[in-house]
Amino acid sequence: MRDIYLETPPEHIAYVKFILESYEEVGMIRTVDRRKSIIVLLAMDDFLDTALGILESLKRDVPLLEIPRPAELPDDWLMAELAAGLPQQVC
Repeated sequence: MRDIYLETPPEHIAYVKFILESYEEVGMIRTVDRRKSIIVLLAMDDFLDTALGILESLKRDVPLLEIPRPAELPDDWLMAELAAGLPQQVC
């Protein structure tokens, strides 16, 4: 899974989430910081090229900026595992 951090105005977060999650199995969106309007796309490795293509298409419709992983991420078990590079547990 690849984490791609994005910044977009708050009014566009739901739209970006809807579009990306409408492509089943490509990935999912999580809001990282509502105040700063930072979201993360958790893209599946097998669909990374598709996810990147969707992002490029979205950039024509809404302001969307890829950013580095924020250093001050809140304590979140999923984000902590991604940052540490630990294998994901499958339930």
